[in-house]
Amino acid sequence: MQNSLITQVQLGRQYAKEWPMRKELAPMFAEYRVIKATELSLTVMPILAIFTVFFQTSQLGAQYLPQAIAAALFFLSLPVQGLLWLGKRCDTPLNPSLNSWYNELYHKMVANGYDAPSTSRKPRYRELAKLLSDMFNKMDKAFTKEQF
Repeated sequence: MQNSLITQVQLGRQYAKEWPMRKELAPMFAEYRVIKATELSLTVMPILAIFTVFFQTSQLGAQYLPQAIAAALFFLSLPVQGLLWLGKRCDTPLNPSLNSWYNELYHKMVANGYDAPSTSRKPRYRELAKLLSDMFNKMDKAFTKEQF
């Protein structure tokens, strides 16, 4: 199913909020790095874009305004690119090895008292984010340490 760009960016924002930002997950999943970079670029890039337009037009003159605007639009597009990637990633089905790890983790959590609806046959990264978040929030530290 194709989503519009705005829908994909909104999905990316939701997914960034749902993903557990834990250092244990950083070596295994790119989400940690992408979310950190996107959060940083959401704060820095608008300032950099304004500074670029101001600096180029004040130092080089008004004839460089088109180039300054192009550079500013590039800087403004960087956080959007991160959100688009996250939006696409959240709807991506897990690969077979990650799918089996997801099912194994889910069954271990259920055996240790986790109460959640049954998993889908083809889980996506969004379901993995929910499961990992629940593991870190609802399960005890010994169980979490055993998994990582």
